[in-house]
Amino acid sequence: MLKHQLPQLPNALFAELGWDYFLSPEGNEYLATEVVEISNTERDAFYSAGNRLYARFVEAAEHVLNNNLLSTMGIPPNLYELIRYTWEDDRHLHLYGRFDLAGGTDGLPLKVLEFNADTPTSVPETAIIQWAQLRANGIPEDRQFNFVYEALVDNFKRLKELNPGREAAILFSTLKGAPEDDHNTQLLQTAAREAGFETAFRYVDEVIFSEINGIFITDEEDNTTQFPFWFKLIPWEYIALDEPELLRLLTKIVTRGLAVVLNPAYTMLFQSKAILAYLWELQPHDPLLLKCSFKEPFGRENYPFVEKVVLGREGANVAIFDEDGLPETATNGDYGDQIKVYQSLAQLSRDDDGQYYQAGVFFAYEACGLGFRRSPNRIIDNGAQFVGHWVRDEVEMK
Repeated sequence: MLKHQLPQLPNALFAELGWDYFLSPEGNEYLATEVVEISNTERDAFYSAGNRLYARFVEAAEHVLNNNLLSTMGIPPNLYELIRYTWEDDRHLHLYGRFDLAGGTDGLPLKVLEFNADTPTSVPETAIIQWAQLRANGIPEDRQFNFVYEALVDNFKRLKELNPGREAAILFSTLKGAPEDDHNTQLLQTAAREAGFETAFRYVDEVIFSEINGIFITDEEDNTTQFPFWFKLIPWEYIALDEPELLRLLTKIVTRGLAVVLNPAYTMLFQSKAILAYLWELQPHDPLLLKCSFKEPFGRENYPFVEKVVLGREGANVAIFDEDGLPETATNGDYGDQIKVYQSLAQLSRDDDGQYYQAGVFFAYEACGLGFRRSPNRIIDNGAQFVGHWVRDEVEMK
């Protein structure tokens, strides 16, 4: 794993953007000052992998729905109606997602670990911050696999085209107390405005939901504004489990055509790691896939492996078992009672300091950007750093 030190971006840049999280000690530590070097061939492989994997996930999701397998996915049952409805209705565009991948550098094979399809983050650091690292150091922007922002703008334009009868006005929401989520949403809001949307932001507890009138907000003078589109950086399963009445209202709002909610509920089919088992069942010879099953592996030929809960987040409740099938390392979390899947252990790229790297490839209609997370631990969790990249000039290398 080749990496290069670059000067840290000035705090004034983050202050100008309003991204206060990256000015905090935690946010400052989160952004690495190095960038990973990849080749043109590796860049092309990441791009191709993202596109092919999306097609595979669509195929597997169709298999789940056609064979009535939703109950195996760990998804709350009160989401089933909305999942099926949005899957069948093309107006409900999947705005963006992020594949987490092992390998892809140093000759290691690319393997998909999971798909963050519902509420993916790391958008500002992938789309803007790593790009700014190159610009600040006089490195041409084409030396990076990164057109995330442009792809988001294009997808917002597609969203308008798929919904010609709706006013182009979208409300963005997050939960209070999560500044990193706010920054992700702000960038999406900027992309939506560039695509021609009127936009607004409110925390979810400030939004009014009505199965008769749809989704709207009020101002200080009690004037109301209705929004035909709502983007929420809040996991669908959190709403289903913690706010079932809100989910009931959203189901009515969406199925009655009062609003389109992003990302759509069907992205839970991709988000659930149960789909990894169906991907392997359907395409066991695809080199991008890892062997995966609902059954705990038995026999040395199936070791080492990773145990994952199907709706765990940020590396929680993951366990790695070694070549003898014995527990090697594990993380705690709040998801331990969920359905589990068992996936072959993939090789992560490592640097000279022994740190592990996991690639993230964004997808918005097509694969559109690459970033890395790194950690001294093999399980990449929410304590991992973000590391940008550049594509080396092959001519200069000769």
